Amino acid sequence: MIRGTLFVALSLVAAAAAAAEPLRTAPVEMRDMDLTYTAEAVVEAVRQSTVSAQIAGPIVDLRFDVGDYVKKGQVIARIDERAVTQAEAASVAQVREAQAALANARAQYERSKQLLAQKFISQAALDKAQSDYRAAQARVGALLAGAGAAATERSFATIVAPYSGMVSARYVELGEMATLGKPLFTGFDPSTLRVVATVPQAQVAAIQAGARARVEIPSSGKWIDVRNIVVVPSADPRTHTTRIRLELPEDVRGVYPGVYARAHFVTGSALKLLVPRSAVVHRSEVTGVYVVDDKGEPRLRQVRLGEASDENAIEVLAGVRPGERVALDPVRAGMADHAGSRP
Repeated sequence: MIRGTLFVALSLVAAAAAAAEPLRTAPVEMRDMDLTYTAEAVVEAVRQSTVSAQIAGPIVDLRFDVGDYVKKGQVIARIDERAVTQAEAASVAQVREAQAALANARAQYERSKQLLAQKFISQAALDKAQSDYRAAQARVGALLAGAGAAATERSFATIVAPYSGMVSARYVELGEMATLGKPLFTGFDPSTLRVVATVPQAQVAAIQAGARARVEIPSSGKWIDVRNIVVVPSADPRTHTTRIRLELPEDVRGVYPGVYARAHFVTGSALKLLVPRSAVVHRSEVTGVYVVDDKGEPRLRQVRLGEASDENAIEVLAGVRPGERVALDPVRAGMADHAGSRP
């Protein structure tokens, strides 16, 4: 009982101390801001690929899983290579046999030339020896190519990352049978991301003239300056829209292919009435801000918002005037407003 009473007392003291602290406020400002055209978009990877098996066999080693970062050249999986190793050994043995036959055919051809000079054999016999020699050379060349192909096929048992990136999907389990062409992993390079937006053709000229844009990621609240804007030189004849690619910086983190985004294209500039985003409070269907008067008392005032200006400020169309101050902590302001309204 004593502990409970002490806890309540301490809580009341802390609440009183918090209430005694002045509310942090910011002014409502009229600033020259960019006019933007906003389009829905999606994040995609410029470099994304699926690694597939090039030989058949059971998978004996899996070294990475979804979400792991892999460096270029690292081994990501191994397939049992015993069958292809035996095939390579057989090819090497055939090459050695053919090389021995070639040495014999060469010696026979040299002897035949000497015998022809001494008139012991006919020209036809020399031609036969020469033909056998050339056939032996061709056989060695063919078998060497086959041995090279067998060695290349054996190298396919070790799957390495073609570039540095992140694993986004894994399609196999350890011990599973890999077949020719079966997908194993899908990965993407997080340093080469872009956002693709679809805009009406009527907006393309203004977007090209502005040549600036920012990308908003609503799921994480991030705003990103794009490196480059590329208008795809084609249009959809049914919807009369054009795709625009926006390249993201290499150091973007926490953004993945398929994430929903908004592209804000700069098309001009104008004066806008702005309030900080953190000052806006939503209560049921009412959107408002707490306006703090000269006495430091906050009062909730309904506002009508315009478009998002940036990650820090938002446009207000009605409800406040320039120079008024709004509370940056609506929760504390609401508590103070409620306490001040008590009789």
